Amino acid sequence: MMLAIPDVLDPGRLAEVRRLIDAGQWVDGNETSGRQSALAKRNMQLSENSDAARQAGAIILDALGQSPLFIAGALPSKVFPPLFNRYEGGERFGTHVDNAVRLKKGTDLKVRSDLSATLFLADPDSYDGGELVVEDTYGTHAVKLPAGHMILYPASSLHRVEPVTSGARVASFFWVQSMVRDDGARTLLFDLDRSIQTIAADRGQDDPAIIQLTGVYHNLLRRWADC
Repeated sequence: MMLAIPDVLDPGRLAEVRRLIDAGQWVDGNETSGRQSALAKRNMQLSENSDAARQAGAIILDALGQSPLFIAGALPSKVFPPLFNRYEGGERFGTHVDNAVRLKKGTDLKVRSDLSATLFLADPDSYDGGELVVEDTYGTHAVKLPAGHMILYPASSLHRVEPVTSGARVASFFWVQSMVRDDGARTLLFDLDRSIQTIAADRGQDDPAIIQLTGVYHNLLRRWADC
């Protein structure tokens, strides 16, 4: 399932994240690449352990915790600390698959990468190219969202970032370990949750059918969750 999540960052948070990272120390993007990715990756990245990355990442994590759509779609167990990249001057990231497990340098943190996330931090009109292209069983999808919006997609997908031919594409990227590792099961739970919310808005939360469906949701989550 691919899920676009609008307005993860409101204008104030977006401005603060950009203030922090724009003044930070940028290094070769292959600082965090696996062997396969290093062959295809050409970009710059904010130094992973810098104060700017930690402070901006904390803002994003706080915003994610307040996003019902993110929580419903990802069912997060762990979120890898957000990283930040910048593409300009023809830089690109060729087709690749993300590592199955991400390790945080200098810590014991391990995150199984069930989901990949890209949070766009630059206005799409400020750069040309830079589309995130994701390939799945339903075809090829090109994504270029407004600043502050995020796309969530299975980390097992083949994906790439098209060359940026003018301007600069700035984004945050990270991975999510879900309580429900199977994408199909997670999609069913998400669809059921959204349907429950839609019906509840019409009938009210205390409607017997809503209570029954909510029980079905939680019993499925109980069956599939790996906490």
